[in-house]
Amino acid sequence: MSVSAQASSHLIDPGAEVNSRPRALIVLTIVTLILTAVGVVLWIAYAGVDVMQGNVQRIFYIHVSSFAGAFVALGGGVVGGFLYLWKRAPKWDHFALSCIEVGFGLSLINLFTGMVWARPIWNTWWTWDPRLTSAAIQTLTYAAYFMLRTGIENPDTRRRLASVYGILAFSTVVITFIIIRIRPDTIHPAVIGASPQNAEGGFELSSSMLATLSYTMIVWSVFVPMVLVWWRIRVENLNERVNALRAQILEK
Repeated sequence: MSVSAQASSHLIDPGAEVNSRPRALIVLTIVTLILTAVGVVLWIAYAGVDVMQGNVQRIFYIHVSSFAGAFVALGGGVVGGFLYLWKRAPKWDHFALSCIEVGFGLSLINLFTGMVWARPIWNTWWTWDPRLTSAAIQTLTYAAYFMLRTGIENPDTRRRLASVYGILAFSTVVITFIIIRIRPDTIHPAVIGASPQNAEGGFELSSSMLATLSYTMIVWSVFVPMVLVWWRIRVENLNERVNALRAQILEK
């Protein structure tokens, strides 16, 4: 079996052996750790210092990249939700759940790094700016996704409603992405493209800054979600096996 085929089968198949660690996953994890470390070196030592903001601007490399990773992971939750509603196969619910958990974690990183950046630039940890508000609503919407799953005992009903909810919840991600481009009153700068007229903390990307941002966005939107989702699916598969064994013991 090729490495790519092995990765695909273990990534979403609950029947894959959970006690073994696929070589492809180990290799991909190591590569991701190395690429992430290189990204840290780039935004600390290689990228130029912004004239207006100084070194605090460097937090945008992880702030923007974590949102890109969340966008991809939460989009995977939409794919998993649609496939579950179509196929009714539990493996797709596992895939959707894993994607949304990873996307939720990356959304929290995006939200908190934004607050850290805002403190020295806006002189406040939080303001009810349209972009910040939409990001908070996005995070809370996905937090409610986990509450929904916890509150429904029937597995089929839980998976079906969670799939529908995960699909609809992605609208908050889209709104968060486009809101700085459709709301002229936001003070949040646009890293890529023109910022609103009243943006506070905007900056111009030099060649080194653009190269660093491009690199970190690729790593955080491709490698980081893939590795985290893969590991999370393996945990979910193990959890399913434990529940099945528990049910067998209780029946005896």
